[in-house]
Amino acid sequence: MSAGAGADAIVVIPAFNEEETLPAVLAELADVAPDLAIVVVDDGSADRTASVARGAGVPCVALPFNLGIGGALRAGYRYAADNGFKRAVQFDADGQHQADQIQVLLTALDNGADMAVGSRFAAGGYDVGRSRGAAMGLLRLGVRALTRQRFTDTSSGFRAVQGPLLTVFATEYPVEYMDSVETLVNACRAGYRVVEVPTLMRERAGGVPSQRPFRLAYHYARLLVALLGSPRRASPSHR
Repeated sequence: MSAGAGADAIVVIPAFNEEETLPAVLAELADVAPDLAIVVVDDGSADRTASVARGAGVPCVALPFNLGIGGALRAGYRYAADNGFKRAVQFDADGQHQADQIQVLLTALDNGADMAVGSRFAAGGYDVGRSRGAAMGLLRLGVRALTRQRFTDTSSGFRAVQGPLLTVFATEYPVEYMDSVETLVNACRAGYRVVEVPTLMRERAGGVPSQRPFRLAYHYARLLVALLGSPRRASPSHR
């Protein structure tokens, strides 16, 4: 599999017990986006996730124990920054994200965005359950109040970042639950240009989602309280 030698962009794949779905994800990336580098962050998996990645010729950062999605992504961004990559794309290991949609995110970066968020709802054809949809709706309202921007998919993990924001994520990416929403709000409030673009996504190909309705409600409430109480950061120096 091509490692994307010489590429300025890298696909960061956080993975926890994803040996079932990871081979197809890596094969799709190799077929559709062979010029992009890839790194898998094995988040303390108990299965063969790390072996699958290395067997496919993909570098793997193996964490000694499970840190959660935020900790895995921070490790992936640190790998990207330490290896000189200027852009990074977050990509799930469960088969939801589509490799042919990565260019949509990169084009948004080409057009001047510091971060591009792929929205599964703006593109249409993606449904969630009633309770989850209601929670997401409340979260959208909260994020809009905090950022003065309208987003349709605040919890999307399909994203691309570049430049100084990538460096920030390498050291300051939040490790608490709902990291995707917190990074979205923090980037907007810090003055980075964040845009949302429609992207197609699939239902997860395997495994079981970790979220449950009551857990979601608790973490959504905790997150909004924390964000409401946080100070607005100064605009980034590159602006």
